[in-house]
Amino acid sequence: MTASSQPRFVYCPTCQKAVPWITEQIFRPFCSERCRLIDLGEWVAGEKMISEPVTQNDSVELWQ
Repeated sequence: MTASSQPRFVYCPTCQKAVPWITEQIFRPFCSERCRLIDLGEWVAGEKMISEPVTQNDSVELWQ
Protein backbone atom coordinates (compact mmCIF):
# COMPACT_ATOMS: atom_id res chain seq x y z
CA MET A 1 0.00 0.00 0.00
CA THR A 2 1.15 3.47 -0.72
CA ALA A 3 0.80 6.32 1.76
CA SER A 4 -2.29 7.61 -0.03
CA SER A 5 -4.01 4.21 0.09
CA GLN A 6 -3.53 3.59 3.82
CA PRO A 7 -6.85 2.74 5.48
CA ARG A 8 -8.41 5.23 7.83
CA PHE A 9 -8.55 4.06 11.45
CA VAL A 10 -11.31 4.65 13.98
CA TYR A 11 -11.43 3.62 17.62
CA CYS A 12 -13.77 0.90 18.82
CA PRO A 13 -16.49 2.63 20.88
CA THR A 14 -16.34 -0.16 23.47
CA CYS A 15 -12.64 -0.92 24.05
CA GLN A 16 -10.90 1.92 22.16
CA LYS A 17 -8.81 -0.45 20.01
CA ALA A 18 -7.80 1.01 16.62
CA VAL A 19 -9.96 -0.46 13.84
CA PRO A 20 -9.24 -0.05 10.11
CA TRP A 21 -12.20 1.42 8.22
CA ILE A 22 -12.21 -1.13 5.41
CA THR A 23 -14.88 -3.34 3.85
CA GLU A 24 -13.29 -6.51 5.20
CA GLN A 25 -13.75 -5.30 8.80
CA ILE A 26 -17.33 -6.56 9.16
CA PHE A 27 -17.90 -5.29 12.71
CA ARG A 28 -16.70 -1.71 12.11
CA PRO A 29 -16.70 0.63 13.94
CA PHE A 30 -16.30 -2.15 16.52
CA CYS A 31 -13.23 -4.37 16.65
CA SER A 32 -15.22 -7.56 17.21
CA GLU A 33 -18.68 -9.04 17.56
CA ARG A 34 -18.15 -9.10 21.35
CA CYS A 35 -17.66 -5.31 21.49
CA ARG A 36 -20.65 -4.81 19.17
CA LEU A 37 -22.87 -6.90 21.45
CA ILE A 38 -21.66 -5.11 24.59
CA ASP A 39 -22.62 -1.79 22.97
CA LEU A 40 -26.02 -3.14 21.90
CA GLY A 41 -26.67 -4.34 25.44
CA GLU A 42 -25.89 -0.87 26.81
CA TRP A 43 -28.42 0.70 24.42
CA VAL A 44 -31.09 -1.89 25.29
CA ALA A 45 -30.51 -1.38 29.02
CA GLY A 46 -30.95 2.38 28.59
CA GLU A 47 -27.34 3.14 29.55
CA LYS A 48 -26.82 4.95 26.23
CA MET A 49 -29.15 7.36 24.46
CA ILE A 50 -29.15 10.13 21.89
CA SER A 51 -29.10 13.32 23.95
CA GLU A 52 -30.44 15.70 21.30
CA PRO A 53 -32.17 15.43 17.94
CA VAL A 54 -29.90 14.65 14.98
CA THR A 55 -30.25 17.08 12.07
CA GLN A 56 -29.48 16.51 8.40
CA ASN A 57 -26.30 18.61 8.74
CA ASP A 58 -25.09 16.47 11.65
CA SER A 59 -25.37 13.23 9.67
CA VAL A 60 -23.57 14.69 6.65
CA GLU A 61 -20.62 15.80 8.81
CA LEU A 62 -20.27 12.34 10.37
CA TRP A 63 -19.69 10.54 7.09
CA GLN A 64 -17.31 12.89 5.32
